[in-house]
Amino acid sequence: MSRLQTLVLATRNRKKADELRDLLAGLPVELKTLADFPAALDVEEDGATFADNARQKASEQAITLSRWVLGEDSGLVVDRLGGRPGVYSARYAGADATDEDNNRKLLEELGGTPLAKRTAHYVCYVAVADAAGEVRVEAEGRVNGLIETEPHGNQGFGYDPLFRVREYHKTFGQLGPRVKRHLSHRARALEQLRPQLRILLSTAG
Repeated sequence: MSRLQTLVLATRNRKKADELRDLLAGLPVELKTLADFPAALDVEEDGATFADNARQKASEQAITLSRWVLGEDSGLVVDRLGGRPGVYSARYAGADATDEDNNRKLLEELGGTPLAKRTAHYVCYVAVADAAGEVRVEAEGRVNGLIETEPHGNQGFGYDPLFRVREYHKTFGQLGPRVKRHLSHRARALEQLRPQLRILLSTAG
């Protein structure tokens, strides 16, 4: 079995890749992204859960690239909307939707719902597969919040300008990367994953 020396982040999203790199900083592993591999797949995210999609991304890309791969799937779950957009967060307003398109649709669907009833949480699920496609470690992170009635702040991506973090009374779009690096769903998932990766780095051979 191949040793974990290089870990491919299964994303072409530059902002997400930068965030993952920051959260994995300090681990003795070379980090690459799908942009470094022309042969990388376009994995169809047709899983019923974030976990399904993360495992699928990791496993299918690992088999194709013959490398260790970290698959990640994340999104927004809004209670008032029965859990939507959920696993469809990135394509809520359509296959080619922009962040602005998705945010606009979310605001339209919530309409005049009072702020106190606009409860939501971000979910991030991460899975790491070895070069044979076997998922070896996985973790989940969540952060609770509220959906604002209009965007605030221009930092972050996705639904960040609408997602108010309860403890700070500000959106991720206002708080910026330093705070998000500690509080976000992705940060919490990677915090759980790091010690598992350290074990793999010391034992995989």
